[in-house]
Amino acid sequence: MTDLLLRTDEGHIATLTMNAPGSLNALSDAMLAALKAEFARLGEDRDTRVVILKGEGRAFCAGHDLKEMQAGRAAPDRGRAYFADLFARCAEVMQMIPALPQPVIAEVHGIATAAGCQLVASCDMAVAAEGTRFGVNGVNIGLFCSTPMVALSRNVPRKVAFEMLTTGAFIDAQRAAEVGLVNRVVPTQMLAAETRALAETVAAKLSAAVKIGKRAFYDQIEMTRAAAYDHAAAVMVENMLWRDTEEGIAAFLDKRKPDWS
Repeated sequence: MTDLLLRTDEGHIATLTMNAPGSLNALSDAMLAALKAEFARLGEDRDTRVVILKGEGRAFCAGHDLKEMQAGRAAPDRGRAYFADLFARCAEVMQMIPALPQPVIAEVHGIATAAGCQLVASCDMAVAAEGTRFGVNGVNIGLFCSTPMVALSRNVPRKVAFEMLTTGAFIDAQRAAEVGLVNRVVPTQMLAAETRALAETVAAKLSAAVKIGKRAFYDQIEMTRAAAYDHAAAVMVENMLWRDTEEGIAAFLDKRKPDWS
């Protein structure tokens, strides 16, 4: 693990901190590689139940590293191969988040722009500090945020996403909560505590149930309604047959805490 991405573990919660404050935690080649490696480790981690993703310094994440992108353009083919590889690597990292067994909560402050906004949208939940700004601003420099659009348009209403993409305008944290990009907005001084409280609430649940539920959530959302019900019913059948689910129901009926294995 490089210093670009720091990991701390407390209880069953892992906190990943993007640690490149000088570049506003830009998704450089190195940062993408560090995130990919850590997400791969978390995919095999049976002890961690929830992941918090945050940024060091003045911002959560300002998107791709534009200086690196300009350098990549210097290749003989004007960077076509480099850019194709860059956006493929970024898309892979973004898709690793919903594929993880653990819920991932973005702890957002300052700004989350372009691929940084995409990163927030790719997380399962997000808590934002008051004053945080969100944008997919590439159009302002002549680059439509086509890949951030994928995650954004799956989080917020279609017309809201299109307006953000075509105007390059920021939305504030309250508006982000109104349209569903973040779950809640809290005072800056309460950001870490509120994010941690949400993580602890989820971590206290039966981890196997959360894991199977997260996978089912993302599977069914891409299906037709009828197929989604069929899939969800099959998942619930499997879940109902677990010993720990039987114990959870019995504990609820007996008004006691469940004794989960």
